[in-house]
Order: sequence, then C-alpha cells, then structure tokens
Amino acid sequence: MIGIIGKKLGMTQIFNELGQQIPCTVVEAPPNPVVQILAKEADGVASVQLGYGEQKLARENKKGEKTPRGRRAHKAVVGHAAKAGLTAAPRVLRSFRIDDGPKSSETPEYKLGDTVSVGIFAPGDQVKVTGTSKGRGFQGVVKRYGFHGGPNTHGNTKHRRPGSIGPGTNPSRVIKGKKMPGHYGDHRHTQTHLRIEKIDAERNLIYIRGSVAGPTNGIVLVKKQG
Repeated sequence: MIGIIGKKLGMTQIFNELGQQIPCTVVEAPPNPVVQILAKEADGVASVQLGYGEQKLARENKKGEKTPRGRRAHKAVVGHAAKAGLTAAPRVLRSFRIDDGPKSSETPEYKLGDTVSVGIFAPGDQVKVTGTSKGRGFQGVVKRYGFHGGPNTHGNTKHRRPGSIGPGTNPSRVIKGKKMPGHYGDHRHTQTHLRIEKIDAERNLIYIRGSVAGPTNGIVLVKKQG
C-alpha cells in the first residue's frame, strides 16, 4: 500500500462529465524521495520511508556559535538523508508499507534516491487520507461534544456547564470516559474510501472528493486503498 506525503491547499469544486458539481480537497504532493528501505525479513514489514520538504542546515553566526537545534537540521538527520544521496534533510519523514493490500504479490521495488510522484494514482482510485485535525485548545462540553447546556432564563446560572457528572452513593466516583471539558482537536484522523477525482501531474496536485482532516497547509498522507 504505497502512498505519498502532501500538503493540503484547501477545497474547491470541479464538474465531471455529467455536469455534476463535486467538492474536492486539493493536495499538493511534489515527488517524494525514498530515504530508507525496510526489509520484511529484518523489520517485520516491507516498507519505504519517504521524505517531504527540506530543512535548513546549521550555520554559524558571527560569534562562531551555531543556531539552536530546533531551528536547523541536526547531524543525525543530515547523515540519514545523505545515505539516500540527498543534499538537504527532508522536513517530514513517513513510512509506507508496500507488502499489504489485495495485490501484495505485486510488491513494487524501490531504491534509495528514487522518487514517488502523483503518477501512482489515477482518477477513480480509492484512497485513505491521514491528517491532524485542527487544534482548538481547552474547550467546554458545549463546543467539544455538542451539549445543549442549561436554560438562559428563569434565574439559571449554569448556562454552558456539564451538570451532574455521576451518582454520589453508587459508584461514588466519576465513570471513566465521561464527557467533560478538555483538549479539543489536534488528533490524528484517517478517512477511508475517498475517491480521487482528478490528477494534475504538471502541478503535482491531487483532487480528492470530499473533505479531509487538517488545516490549510497541513501535512497529509495519501495512501492507496484496495
């Protein structure tokens, strides 16, 4: 099940041969270099590690001190990319299995330095897309779970509060998994059985029917699905 790393550009609409209006998410996926190859015998699964984007290299300032590690690629990442013949360390690294799916017998072969482009997909293919949902911080139960809240009149002072969270006598505790205020969003989310409507190979664009998780310019993984 090979895939590609891309960036979500946003949503648009296209029209098919029947004149139907189709909402699509546009994903920009430039050719991903193969950074590492994992063998099934040694690692348990046959997979390839792809890279996306570029990291800046460490540089020295006037005082001879290097910039902070968090802003530049460190030596381990640079050396890892150099083994694949890359001059710059990728900004994102992700592994894709190539030995699963309905056509596992037709396992593609890749070499270090090869690239995976949008040409592996075709209109009509089914894919699954993994992204990170928008982070909304600490939110209450009304926004987080859609609670209706209390009345806004007749002296009520608990408009958006969750109310009772459990019985007092038995079991005398709050049940695990109770819907309460907390961190909302910023979760890894995968949508399956999405249809590719169009491929623009010249601009490295994939048009996927419907919406996918993540903000504009967020990193998404597009994988083939049997």
